[in-house]
Amino acid sequence: MVSSSARRLSSALITAVSCAYTIIALVYFFQGALYGVLAVVVFLVVVATHYVNMRAGLRGERPPGFPLTVVLQAVATYLPDFLLPGGMSALTTPLLAGTLLVYLPLRWAGAAVGLIMLYEGTLLWWGPQVAHVTLFYVVTVPTTGAMIYALVRFTRVTAELEQARAELADAAVLKERLRISRDLHDGLGRSLTAIALKGDLAGRLIDRDPGTARAEVGELVRVAREAAQDVRQVARGYRAMSLTGEVDRAVALMESSGVSVQAHLADVTLPRRSEEALAWAVREGVTNVLRHSRATTCTITTSLQEGTLRLELANDGAPDPASSVEPGSGYDVGPPGSGLTGLVERAAQAGGTAGAARTGQGGFVLAMEVAVGAEAAT
Repeated sequence: MVSSSARRLSSALITAVSCAYTIIALVYFFQGALYGVLAVVVFLVVVATHYVNMRAGLRGERPPGFPLTVVLQAVATYLPDFLLPGGMSALTTPLLAGTLLVYLPLRWAGAAVGLIMLYEGTLLWWGPQVAHVTLFYVVTVPTTGAMIYALVRFTRVTAELEQARAELADAAVLKERLRISRDLHDGLGRSLTAIALKGDLAGRLIDRDPGTARAEVGELVRVAREAAQDVRQVARGYRAMSLTGEVDRAVALMESSGVSVQAHLADVTLPRRSEEALAWAVREGVTNVLRHSRATTCTITTSLQEGTLRLELANDGAPDPASSVEPGSGYDVGPPGSGLTGLVERAAQAGGTAGAARTGQGGFVLAMEVAVGAEAAT
């Protein structure tokens, strides 16, 4: 994985820097057996604590025993100043600066690095080193510390980006599943309802009026082919719909089922997303009228109101609230089912709202409002 590769690369670079400082220090302080042994012990402690701190930092964690590991590294860094000559901490404070920048808030870490530079500059200025050597060691503190901090942040940002990419991929898969589920429910619901109605009607007419029964079977076949086409369009993710075309099909379907329909549409040019949302509302509303109501009349109207277009699909055959209705039909007064929920989602994508409610004397109205001026953002 990308994050694992970045972590290995950063770990290798930090280890290389730590080893480089260790080798320089050992060469510098190996002036005798005692100094050599002390230098080896000190650097083993410094490098070990630095390794533990950086390994946890590269994983976005804190080391076991934190903050004792940071305190131990600081003690191992400055204690040799009292045991070895020449200010040994000048060679190890850059590693400590990196640890502080990784684990402390930047404002506190920056102040700590400034104090380290001041301490090392003062210590070396009064030592045997010349001015440019002192300046070198002082400047090494923030530069090395910043490099270590940048490597750790690079690794963590890479891991976070990889995780975000995986989450976005999961979200895209879920969104596509929801789209297919919603489109199949909204699109096939009307077609399957029409097929069932045509089949029942043909079955009743087959004995007493074979000609009409054959016509209904032919119409049933046509609707079935449309349903198959809908499935293919859902699979391809393309659902080009128009409000006028959907209203025309709804009028023809409901009138063939014995429902008187009146349609009054405002002459308005709509953004694609808004028009498709209204078309889906008509399809869902007609499906509910045919499947769940005892309607004899139905009206489909649109009206323009201050930059929004309002669609109302009303009928006079809402079922009794006490009767059983299919969950998700949009007629139940409890939580909205998948049909109405899908319309609410589509309306929101078009910058509008959707809802349904009972009216007086057994009526029911499905309403949706969408933006007209500009297409809503995705």
